[in-house]
Amino acid sequence: MSSGTSSGSSRWVQSSRSEDDLDLQAQMERRRKRRKESNRESARRSRQRKQEHLDDLTSQVNQLKDQNKQLSMALSITSQNLVAVQAQNSVLQTQKMELDSRLGALTEILWYMNSSTSTSTAPTNPAIANDFTAWSRASDILGGTSYSAIDLYQCF
Repeated sequence: MSSGTSSGSSRWVQSSRSEDDLDLQAQMERRRKRRKESNRESARRSRQRKQEHLDDLTSQVNQLKDQNKQLSMALSITSQNLVAVQAQNSVLQTQKMELDSRLGALTEILWYMNSSTSTSTAPTNPAIANDFTAWSRASDILGGTSYSAIDLYQCF
């Protein structure tokens, strides 16, 4: 009887081992499936984050392009204004030079008119002193004729 008992017990041990193996394999299969599902979900979240990052970068690129256009337009307008102001400045500098020349001539005329009525000496300013001799010669050429300041101003 001991042989029957031992063979029955070994079958039970084999049966128990094969059930344990099957349970272990089923458990490992469930873990593998959970890992696969978890990895799929993780990959899906990763792709979603990557797409969101790409969308954010695309939006940022579009905003920077718009800002670049606006800055380019502002620079163009500013450059045009600069050219206009430089042209206007050139005209004003030319006008200033002309007015400085007229002022110098009027100053000389006034000096000449004052010197002909009084006994003053020649001006000490070298620029005016040179013109004083020119006025003296002009007066000699004109025969000492007296002209009003308005007549002389109209010559300029």
